[in-house]
Amino acid sequence: MIQKEKLLADPLLVEFIEKEALPGTGLAANEFWRGFSDLIHELTPQNTKLLEKRDRLQEQIDQWHREHDWHAERDQYEQFLMDIGYLEQEVEEFQVETAAVDIEIAVKAGPQLVVPVNNARYAVNAANARWGSLYDALYGTDVISEENGAEKGKSYNPNRGQRVIAFAKEFLDEMIPLSKGSHAEAEQYFIQDGELMVQTASFYTVLQDPGLFAGYRGTPENPEAVLIQHHDLYSEIQIDRNHPIGATDAAGVKDVLLESAVTTIMDCEDSVTAVDAEDKVAVYRNWLGLMKGTLEASFEKNGRKMTRNLAQDRTVIKPDGESITLKGRSLLLIRNVGHLMTNSMLVDENGQEVYEGIADAVITTLIALHDRNEKELLPNSEKESIYIVKPKMHGSEEVAFANELFNRVEDLLGLGRYTIKIGVMDEERRTSLNLRNCIREVKNRIVFINTGFLDRTGDEIHTSMQAGPVIRKGEMKQSVWLQSYEKSNVDNGLQCGLQGRAQIGKGMWAMPDRMKEMMEQKSAHLLAGGNTAWVPSPTAATLHALHYHQIHVKSVQENLKEKISDRRAGLLTLPLARPEWSEEEIQQELENNAQGLLGYVVRWVEHGVGCSKVPDIYNVGLMEDRATLRISSQHIANWLEQGVCSRMQVLEVLEKMAEVVDQQNSDDPDYLPMAGRFDESVAFQAACELVFNGTSQPSGYTEPILHRKRLEFKRKSLLSTKN
Repeated sequence: MIQKEKLLADPLLVEFIEKEALPGTGLAANEFWRGFSDLIHELTPQNTKLLEKRDRLQEQIDQWHREHDWHAERDQYEQFLMDIGYLEQEVEEFQVETAAVDIEIAVKAGPQLVVPVNNARYAVNAANARWGSLYDALYGTDVISEENGAEKGKSYNPNRGQRVIAFAKEFLDEMIPLSKGSHAEAEQYFIQDGELMVQTASFYTVLQDPGLFAGYRGTPENPEAVLIQHHDLYSEIQIDRNHPIGATDAAGVKDVLLESAVTTIMDCEDSVTAVDAEDKVAVYRNWLGLMKGTLEASFEKNGRKMTRNLAQDRTVIKPDGESITLKGRSLLLIRNVGHLMTNSMLVDENGQEVYEGIADAVITTLIALHDRNEKELLPNSEKESIYIVKPKMHGSEEVAFANELFNRVEDLLGLGRYTIKIGVMDEERRTSLNLRNCIREVKNRIVFINTGFLDRTGDEIHTSMQAGPVIRKGEMKQSVWLQSYEKSNVDNGLQCGLQGRAQIGKGMWAMPDRMKEMMEQKSAHLLAGGNTAWVPSPTAATLHALHYHQIHVKSVQENLKEKISDRRAGLLTLPLARPEWSEEEIQQELENNAQGLLGYVVRWVEHGVGCSKVPDIYNVGLMEDRATLRISSQHIANWLEQGVCSRMQVLEVLEKMAEVVDQQNSDDPDYLPMAGRFDESVAFQAACELVFNGTSQPSGYTEPILHRKRLEFKRKSLLSTKN
């Protein structure tokens, strides 16, 4: 470790900061470390007190449930929560005042990606997912049926291709209808006197709304691309009669390009395995590459080495003849870790690891300064703002602490007040119940709130661990508390004036191979008032973008403003069961939870993979991150605590499901089986600890155990290599 003021810093971190992050910012190393050290030492005690309050409140709630019957004493329960300060006195109505917000957040409603920033390939792909091919998204997914000769196959299937094109032309008719006829009849697109003209075999026509035509590339007589703007989103009709697809189209249309992942959260948290300085520097280095515009990813595909770079910006000619440049990449937000965890990359003068959330705030903001430097690409933020998503905060005091942390970071790095914008993730019950107060604490910074079923359910279970057995996991989405939670989040966002300044987000579609179902169901997120929602891949972003053309979210939100109501009673309706389950139903629930838990843990602990497509018990691939683990482990822990099942039964289920997970990973040459070596499998032991010690884990979080077990596995692997 290297002494830096009152800190001991890992040499890897020191080298990264001093040789990569600081150069070009105008900040001197000695001044940076002095300010960083002071900030850590002054804010650490406050961080610690907030965590102690979490534990104290949980102990009080556990004790209340041991002594009372929630079903019979609901009114007393609410009063109790107010008496202990869990429920806050609600602040008076106010409107947020966030300024300098980029249009991708303030204006455009569209899909949002969340990707582990330590995976360069995922990060580059996500950043480039601002624009996506509709033809590719349709052709490669189950949105287009494979029946009646439309199979995907190994080579291009013209039958399937024609169905793709027909789908796309119907979409154009819906989005930009012609005054006469259909886009399927078009034989030529051209521009005349600043207006888009469409020629068919028998007539000329124009758009019903000429104002939707936003520009073109090429010449007016033979454009290479026609740019459309609808519901604030761009689309591009691409024309090339020499292209294999364009040659088959009467108008030469080779593709329809959609503005897709308008924003992307680069994640340092739930989808990342970063347990030491080596891991954290990899996270920070990729974020630096994104801010500089230099990040690239090399990989092999079909035996060939390929390198993927960040997409270039796009220049078009407006109808009035002037040229404009559009960003080629998604607007990037960075998700820091929460207030709980520490990391050995930094140690204070007392020998204590520094809170990782404090370090993240400083270092990711330092890196974001490079976005303001001269570079080939347009800046990430044209408003010179820095967007940090802050997860896992409990109540307004913790949000206020994040605000103070950002104040201090701005002062340290010479930034104007409120340069750093905040996304507040509404994923803990204490935040949901006090959301308006939370928003009030960051009313000059807030650009994002969202709901997340998995983490929020994990906290719901843990908070009420002693109240009784909870309902089965599959029933949670129909529960009263969850419906109230989803609506309350939107209500609070609209009531506080987030519309036009911030995103109101909805959760992830977890099944990347089931896009037809996504298209049938995910429009509900828009109808609920969400102006963004998470998707698992760039392809899913392109398909989900169709929903934002079909539904005008701003109009939906205007209507919902008239339906705002007090949903506290619903939020406080605990998801408790009156158990009448058969032995078969209990076994099924345990196996479902255990299989998902083990399938994720083994990749996290032994492969260092925090986000991947993990097959469930029915072999359906689900995009999983740490939030999935929280709900599964807490659900089993609750049933165990409440006597629904026994420790021996759970252990037997874990061992049985370990064999299933081993089989599902049998094609991976680097995979270490769990079955037959339960005592020595670090992953299996981690899973057991998550369940059997689940009631004592802070807020039911999985990070403390996962980090410790990942470090254990890394040490064992290093020793094995040396020997």
